[in-house]
Amino acid sequence: MIPELGHFALIVALLLALTQAVLPLIGAQRGNLTLMSVARPAAQGQFVFAALAFGCLAYSFMVNDFTVENVARNSFSQLPEVYRLTATWGSHEGSLLLWVLILGFWTTAVSVFSRHLPDDMVARVLGVMGIISVGFLAFLLTTSNPFDRLLPAPIDGRDMNPLLQDWGMIIHPPMLYMGYVGFAVAFAFAIAALLSGRLDAAWARWSRPWTTVAWAFLTLGIALGSWWAYRELGWGGWWFWDPTENASFMPWIAGTALIHSLAVTEKRGAFKAWTVLLALTAFSLSLLGTFLVRSGVLSSVHAFATDPARGAFILGFLVLVIGGSLVLYAWRAPKMLSGGGFTWFSREALLLGNNVVLLAALGAVLLGTLYPLLIDALGMGKISVGPPYFNAVFVPLMAPALFLMGVGPLARWKEASLPDMVSRLKWALVISVATGILLPLTLDGFKPWAVFGFAMSMWILLTVLIGFRERLKNGARWSSLTRSFWGMQLAHLGMAVGVAGITVVANYQEERDVRMNIGDHTELAGYTFTFQGTTEHEGPNYRAARGTVEVGKNGKKLYELHPEKRIYNASGMPMTEASIQPALFDDIYVALGEPLDEAATIWAVRVFHKPFINWLWLGALLMVIGGFLAAADRRYRIAVKAPAPTGAAAQGA
Repeated sequence: MIPELGHFALIVALLLALTQAVLPLIGAQRGNLTLMSVARPAAQGQFVFAALAFGCLAYSFMVNDFTVENVARNSFSQLPEVYRLTATWGSHEGSLLLWVLILGFWTTAVSVFSRHLPDDMVARVLGVMGIISVGFLAFLLTTSNPFDRLLPAPIDGRDMNPLLQDWGMIIHPPMLYMGYVGFAVAFAFAIAALLSGRLDAAWARWSRPWTTVAWAFLTLGIALGSWWAYRELGWGGWWFWDPTENASFMPWIAGTALIHSLAVTEKRGAFKAWTVLLALTAFSLSLLGTFLVRSGVLSSVHAFATDPARGAFILGFLVLVIGGSLVLYAWRAPKMLSGGGFTWFSREALLLGNNVVLLAALGAVLLGTLYPLLIDALGMGKISVGPPYFNAVFVPLMAPALFLMGVGPLARWKEASLPDMVSRLKWALVISVATGILLPLTLDGFKPWAVFGFAMSMWILLTVLIGFRERLKNGARWSSLTRSFWGMQLAHLGMAVGVAGITVVANYQEERDVRMNIGDHTELAGYTFTFQGTTEHEGPNYRAARGTVEVGKNGKKLYELHPEKRIYNASGMPMTEASIQPALFDDIYVALGEPLDEAATIWAVRVFHKPFINWLWLGALLMVIGGFLAAADRRYRIAVKAPAPTGAAAQGA
């Protein structure tokens, strides 16, 4: 009965989504308050029934109800309870249900925290989000029903993919989807503004905190995914430029450009067309990435052919949402009035340059991700686009973006003085260049990319400090600095920390693959690794050979690491479980390969020294905190009574 209840809840949620999508938009067009007032209860009711459906699916996994096909394909009676919960969203159907649940959450949040906005704007925003909900709910019910029965039921399930049996996967997908789906709010505000013709500073102020929160969640989700891959895959890498990774990275780049463009639209009334287009692009890329990953296109571009109904629905929905929004944009964009003017050297001009660079980088990633799929789909053969392409194209494009990150916040709105800026930043530039040149000499060799990375990291750090100094010098007190300013500076500081971590680990990490018998040792980065053999270990749903590797330095034992080679009971799939000793300035990482003799006393062992790798995730965490802090600024909780004058040259974040 529980699966049937879940299926019924999805049907009710679809009916409420249809109500939310149609009546409020009609009411906004006609000025009918009664119809507009339907938006909030319909949105909240839809979330309640989506949550009920999700709860029913989670319950089916927790009690091992193998009469549900989704449970039978993605769970196992020996699977630990916590992973039964994560298996709820580990499949295509379950992940789409999670998307619907999170979309309902965002919609409800908008309905609750938008009471200071005009009724017609709220009705249009919730109506657009209702249209998106209708698409996903219809997709679930027609082609991807998570509650389909499997009769007769199997005795046991096939088990969850062992790669996903990691606690990082408990929080990574929900955080990633919070970012993906959060951009639906920015998309809905943009469409609502296009429909109403109200593209002003007030609209940008309403949209900006929602966009910033979505960006922060997506940043957190990407960072958690990178951390999970580093820990779980056994290769010691943290970013592979895999299409799945790129599918989340592309909306993040667009979202980064969007939050900077929104700042200009709010402060100066400029970049309206840019801002709307970026809002449409960010969510369109979120849709594209989600469907590419979940439709099987990335594993085989012919997946649509194996499931024509699902493929046709995906393509139709993408055309409707992306194509329809671009048509509306093309219709309304020529009517957008430009905001206040600005000179070639001003904060507006620098932010515009930053956005141009970010979109160029986005185009490079999009081309490298989709081009191989297109070539394969056209039957023109298979090609692989990997890290060499992305490192050669993307990294140089980011150089001007990182430089502008330091200059932009210090420039004045409307018009800035280049000689004045040079005077203010000359010592920061000198110190940054000197750091880039000299710091690699203290490490293991002089490397050009290390020079660039260290210089950019120091440049951003120094400009952040200059920003604080100038605010305080101009009479501001620490207590009077706005959350928006703190958030911006903290996010930029996080980028500096992340760039430093990437620079060190990419240029100075060390690894060694060795053949080790019991008692053998090897040296790496001043550490001694001694192999003490393996023991048999029984896990809840796997068997493992657990190794013991003693790590020492200068003749003194520091600690033991215990990498494992697992075989999962249901699938027989082997998995490498690395053992890591984390620290602020370096990680020691050990992974077991394969046994090299019948007695399993000699093993292939891979050891890594990963300097500063945790700075990647520390930097991402600072950016996330900065994003949430900026979104909590007081001015976003105050109703905007009138559009800000476009000629104002206000200073601020």
